Amino acid sequence: MLDDAGTAGITIIHENPEWIPPFAEAFARAGVPFDEWVLTEGSIALDREPPEGVYWSRLSASSHARGHQHAKEYGRAVLAWLESYGRRVVNGSPVLELEVSKVRQYRELARAGFRVPHTVAVFGTDDLLERAAALPAPFITKHNQGGKGLGVQRFDSHEEFERYVRSAEFEEPADGITLLQEYVRSAKPFITRAEFIGGRFHYAVRVDTSAGSFQLCPADACALPGAAGTDDQAQPSADVLPELAGAACEIPARAGTFTVREEITAEHPLVRRLKAFLADHHVEIAGVEFIETADGETVVYDINTNTNYNSAVEATAPQRAADRVVAFLSRTAREVEAERGRRA
Repeated sequence: MLDDAGTAGITIIHENPEWIPPFAEAFARAGVPFDEWVLTEGSIALDREPPEGVYWSRLSASSHARGHQHAKEYGRAVLAWLESYGRRVVNGSPVLELEVSKVRQYRELARAGFRVPHTVAVFGTDDLLERAAALPAPFITKHNQGGKGLGVQRFDSHEEFERYVRSAEFEEPADGITLLQEYVRSAKPFITRAEFIGGRFHYAVRVDTSAGSFQLCPADACALPGAAGTDDQAQPSADVLPELAGAACEIPARAGTFTVREEITAEHPLVRRLKAFLADHHVEIAGVEFIETADGETVVYDINTNTNYNSAVEATAPQRAADRVVAFLSRTAREVEAERGRRA
């Protein structure tokens, strides 16, 4: 029973224990206790008040890929319950809705004036081939509820895509929405992930893609599947747009894949715009990925609100992101406690 779990303080809400150890270590370094609500099962009494404290939502769009098909719905219910009682939730309900829909991400980013990839959202499969025919090849596909590289593939011809769609290899999205997306060429073989903690810029990480096309997460490198009919570990041209996801893999990142881009600071124009965008959408902790293209544009293509951090970068950064997360959550918990004292 979640309503019996935890005490006043900090509680992490998630469904994947494999993502927690770096944060647990940071809490231990700070001497700050925390609780966990693992949303793979449990229960709540809706007329019972939740424990006081601060709740950090680390719910993920890719939970179904770990066998937790209902974790997003559990999360919606738990966050609605917490927020109805006025509990302080970091990355609350509006942020969860942004996390689980790339359609929503792209529309909100575009409305704010960011360049996003040209994307078509296809419901089911009936329109897939007709819609794809209107895109120049090569193009890529991805799932609306992504992470872990779900559904991310490059197709060099429409015939190749048709064979894939009609084959047993076709990967059905969790919500039935397949995204068809333009192929974006990078000016240089890397993408950038800008990390924000407590609504403030922390650092920007350069993710090297020179070894080929990868599905790269901050902790590990996972091969991005190539075009249909190729080996999954094949390395196509380096300028394919990779998909970053906050997922843990078993394949360690090669040395030098992740490095801090020191020239990108809090005063960088794009960082300032992203900071304002995240504030407008109540996103307090996130990694935002973008690519600088061969034609001089900057394309923002993913907001990851359950961000993880690369261990090599963390080991060399002036301040570890995980430590800063703990400091932010601890400060927020103190503010909540002080407000409770004023109300008492």
